[in-house]
Amino acid sequence: MPHYHRPQTLTEALALRAAQPGPGLAIMAGGTDVYPVRTHRAVWFETQPQDVLDLTALPALGGIDRSDDGFRIGALTRWSDIAGADLPPAFAALQQACRQVGGVQIQNRATIGGNLCNASPAADGVPPLLALDAEVELASSSGSRRLPLSQFILGNRRTALAPDEILLAIHVPAQPEAMRSCFLKLGARAYLVISIVSVAANLALDAEGRIAALRIAVGACSSVPLRLRALEDRLLGSKADPALVQAIVPDDLAGLAPIADVRASAAYRSDAALTLVRRAVTQLMPSPVEIAA
Repeated sequence: MPHYHRPQTLTEALALRAAQPGPGLAIMAGGTDVYPVRTHRAVWFETQPQDVLDLTALPALGGIDRSDDGFRIGALTRWSDIAGADLPPAFAALQQACRQVGGVQIQNRATIGGNLCNASPAADGVPPLLALDAEVELASSSGSRRLPLSQFILGNRRTALAPDEILLAIHVPAQPEAMRSCFLKLGARAYLVISIVSVAANLALDAEGRIAALRIAVGACSSVPLRLRALEDRLLGSKADPALVQAIVPDDLAGLAPIADVRASAAYRSDAALTLVRRAVTQLMPSPVEIAA
């Protein structure tokens, strides 16, 4: 008979995790992934041997804190809380993605940590966090560690989380004041849909109107969302000009590996990814009024 645990302290939660490591214990935050899976299995008369470790009584795992080094977002912070937070323009892509995760009911319940640990290739929260150079903070009874987000998600439904670890928080380093960002998502409809392609981009210009910082991440086009680092390096230092966008070519997305599934063909995803990358960079370019100023 499965057991339900709702620890009142992080120490207690880590002890329970250490006592029952691995897949035998289902960690629950918002429950928007855990419950549908369990319900589906029950409908098909599949056994559910997993115990549940409910983290929702641990307020220290929620909330957004700011320091000179950047921001700490607790793993239990809900999408609606991030969307409504007072954050700098560099976080606009993340906040836009928050409003694309399911409907309002899901946004009020689902957590950013659950989105990362679920490790879906189409997870809307991952590209904006990659574009922010985010790290994850992991903890076990023996201590804690930090890992770049790009090294945490290893594949479809696979992470670097050790069998006895819990995701505590996401850390975002301080961003340039001039940094802008945006998030674009393509699906079969505008809302309540899994991404066919998603793109997050962060861009900052120097005093001469040249690209001083650029980060572009693409989701749903590989087994994990990926940064386009070669393209970022190629455009770094370039003058911000509309013609620059047309210089972004398919070869710049060569590191992606889109698949064909019920939502789209691989070829369609490749073409759509190029279009969305160009659109994202275009959105972040200064307007004629800003250039004149």
